Amino acid sequence: MAEPGGNALTWKEFGEEHLDALTGLAEACLAADGGLPLFARRPLLRARLLQTRTLGGWQDGGLVAAVGVGTGGQPATSTGLVHPAWRGRGLGSRLLSWADEQAGDADLLLTTESCSPGADALFTARGFELTFTEWVLRHDLTTLPAVARPDGVTTEPVTLDSELFETYRASFADRPGFGAPTAEDWLGDLRDDDEYRPDLSLIARGPDGTAVGFLNVIDNWIDQVGVVPGWRQRRVGAYLVAAALRSLAGDGAREAWLCVNDNNSAAALYRRLDFADAGRRARYLRRRA
Repeated sequence: MAEPGGNALTWKEFGEEHLDALTGLAEACLAADGGLPLFARRPLLRARLLQTRTLGGWQDGGLVAAVGVGTGGQPATSTGLVHPAWRGRGLGSRLLSWADEQAGDADLLLTTESCSPGADALFTARGFELTFTEWVLRHDLTTLPAVARPDGVTTEPVTLDSELFETYRASFADRPGFGAPTAEDWLGDLRDDDEYRPDLSLIARGPDGTAVGFLNVIDNWIDQVGVVPGWRQRRVGAYLVAAALRSLAGDGAREAWLCVNDNNSAAALYRRLDFADAGRRARYLRRRA
């Protein structure tokens, strides 16, 4: 078919053999919009785009638009991308209409790891509700924040045991949407992650030795920071983050990353510690009934 402006696109399915092309497309979108840099890695690309049905737009052998739709559950799920140079030509609307058709009678959940203002406007105009949004924050480790140690608090590397899990549970149980995993599942996920850094992850203790907070590091990501309710507002979280940044810098990392929900008060803390906005990831849902 002929696209606006006289550019001819070929539309066809894509698969595992097109991962290099998908990587290039994801990298171009991340460069333009920011977002989760892990999106350009193959495990997440596979999960988001190599779904039940796929459709890609190709021009002169290059992939300029792509969408995947998973139809095996309720809701159906979809992720789509349009190369920045090809936006404003109706390709995003076409991908969304195609995904909607594939979903059939199921609700449709849109996942974007590199959200742009144009995508947000399109999804909202088509009746999708924003159900989740998370800021991606980056810290340049050439400059490190100084946070005084809270009175009576000591820190040490974590041990993957029941105490760490109970500290996590106590820190997050009062948060909306807490999923209440089992200790076996939560600790098992950490043990199975090849990039988990127990040597850089920390547990904080109060004067009596009781655990009052924790921080987990995966690769150069601060994955989770938690403080038990009775110890909040005492700089424990800020101290843990600053200590982790120093450790990452000492380990040779040049940058550190984290994600924070837009309604999480900790976002202000991270920005005070010189984390900078590096994009947004989001979820949008349209219910059939």
